[in-house]
Amino acid sequence: MENPVKEISGVIHLLTQSPPSVQRETIETYFTHNAAFTHPFCRTGSSENSRFLIRAIYRWYKILSPKIELTVNSVAYDEHNLILYVNISQSFGLWFVPFHRARVNLTTVLKLERNRGDGKYYIQRQDDLYQTDEFVKFLIPPSWILMWIWQFWATLFCVLGAIALWLITYVEEQVWEGSNSRKSWKEAGREGKKKAGDLLDGIEMQDLERKAVVNKTSR
Repeated sequence: MENPVKEISGVIHLLTQSPPSVQRETIETYFTHNAAFTHPFCRTGSSENSRFLIRAIYRWYKILSPKIELTVNSVAYDEHNLILYVNISQSFGLWFVPFHRARVNLTTVLKLERNRGDGKYYIQRQDDLYQTDEFVKFLIPPSWILMWIWQFWATLFCVLGAIALWLITYVEEQVWEGSNSRKSWKEAGREGKKKAGDLLDGIEMQDLERKAVVNKTSR
């Protein structure tokens, strides 16, 4: 890729919505030979020809769901660290489970590598990040409802825990404030010593100047 921000959307559509030959060519073109891939259900690691494993994962992905509806919602680029953050919405339906399509949202993090020879950017690592209630949709259709119930229950537990153990928060706050106060006093002491030292240096310089004038007059 010459311009990752502009080109990545097209690359993702080719990976997920193109025929097998185009999909394979896309992986060969845009991924490094030792690229790594991570997903909640699979991981390749990085090895001499791990790109072969990525080809197999994308092929199986299309075999399971021949028709994939996908939208690239946004792209953010950390140019300094060569990282692309791509937010994606997709509709994924297993061919052997009729009348069900998993509509999920994910963020794909792509670590890029710039080739010094041609100056282009290649994908070195792909990490697909799903919220828990999103990736369980691939397993059991209504499971996301159970996950929501669990998450709300966990939030309630956090609230009750924070209220019940408020004393720990109070003690932590007092310790933090006490520590900052001691630091402030130490810094003030250092600053006072520095000013006192500067003042003494100034007085000594004035004394030396006076002595020099007196000696010159007496001569």
